[in-house]
Amino acid sequence: MSQQFTKENVLNALKFVDDPDLKQDLVSLGMVKEIIVNGNQVDVTIELTTPVCPLKGKIEGDCKRAINEMVSATAEINIEFTSSVTSSRTAKEDLLPGVRNIIAVASGKGGVGKSTIAVNLAMALAESGAKVGLIDADIYGPSIPTMFGLEGAKPEVVERDGKHIMKPIEKFGIKLLSIGFMVDKSQAVVWRGPMVSSALKQFVTDCDWGELDYLLFDLPPGTGDIHLTLVTSIPVTAAIVVTTPQKVALADVEKALAMFNMPQIKIPVLGLVENMSWFTPAELPDNKYYLFGKDGGQKLADEFELPLLGKIPLIQSIREDGDRGVPAFLNKELNQSEHFKQLAQITARYIAINNATKASV
Repeated sequence: MSQQFTKENVLNALKFVDDPDLKQDLVSLGMVKEIIVNGNQVDVTIELTTPVCPLKGKIEGDCKRAINEMVSATAEINIEFTSSVTSSRTAKEDLLPGVRNIIAVASGKGGVGKSTIAVNLAMALAESGAKVGLIDADIYGPSIPTMFGLEGAKPEVVERDGKHIMKPIEKFGIKLLSIGFMVDKSQAVVWRGPMVSSALKQFVTDCDWGELDYLLFDLPPGTGDIHLTLVTSIPVTAAIVVTTPQKVALADVEKALAMFNMPQIKIPVLGLVENMSWFTPAELPDNKYYLFGKDGGQKLADEFELPLLGKIPLIQSIREDGDRGVPAFLNKELNQSEHFKQLAQITARYIAINNATKASV
C-alpha cells in the first residue's frame, strides 16, 4: 500500500506498532518523540523505557514494517532510540525524590554470591547508559570496598543547610556507599539491630544521591528485624532474590519470598537469579559441570510463578576479579559479561512492566 508520504501518515502507521511488554501502541504510550520526512527518507525517534531494552530490535523491525506496508514500500527508514527510565514513584516529597527505582537485592542465606550479583548487575546497567547507585547494606560483611578496589576510602561529607550530608564515592560510573567505608576493616562491627537500621537509613536520608535511574540496595543475607525495618522505611520499588541451585539454598529462598509478601511489606519480587548454576573451567570454556544440581532455581521460580531473571555460572575469574577490586563484568576475556548484560536487560524490562502495571491500577 502507498499513499501520500507525510509525517501524519507515518504517525498513523506507528499506531499499529505495540510495545511488546506494555501491550499498547507506541503513539498512545508517548514513545514516538520525533518524525522527520524528507522526500523518501523518514527518520523516527523512539523513546524506550530503559536503555537496556532487550526488545529494541523487534520494535525497530515492527516500525519499519508498518511504515513500508501502510505508507510507502520504498521508504528509506531510520529508527533512532533514546530512553527515559520509568518510575512508579510519584510523591516528590518522599525520600530520594531524584531516584526513579530502588531495587532490593536479597538472599535467604549467605554464601550464594548476592553481592557479586548486585555489583555486576549495577555495572551492566551503568554500561547501558543508565544512572546507577549501589548501597552495601551488609553491615556484618561489607564487600563493596573490596570488590571496587576502594578499601580505606572515605566518602566526602559536606554541610548543607546546617546538616552534614555524605557524597557517595563514584567508581566505574556507579555511585557507591558502604558501611565498610565507615569502619576499620580490622575491627568487628558489633551493633544491635536498631543501631544497624539507623546507620543504613542515614545512607538514604543523609546522602546526596542526585538523579538516578536505579539504586540497588544490597541487603544483608537472611531475614530478620533489620530487613523488616529497612524495607518498611525505604520506598523499595521491587526486589530480586538470589539463590544457588541446591536444595538447602532453595529452602531459604522461600523465607525471603515470604518476607516480601508480608502484609506490612508487600514489595513485588521481580524474580529469582540463580548463581553458580554450573562450573566452567577456564581451560574448557565450552564445558558445563553442574556441581550444585541443575535447574533448582527454575523449579522454584515455577513453583512461585516468578520469572527466572538469569543464570550466572561459577567461573574462577569472577571471584578473582572481585578480590582484586575489578568487577567481573569488566573482564572481556571470558563471556561472563554477557550473562550480566542479559540479567540487566531482563531486570530492566520487568521493572518497566512493574511500573506500568502500578500506573494502570
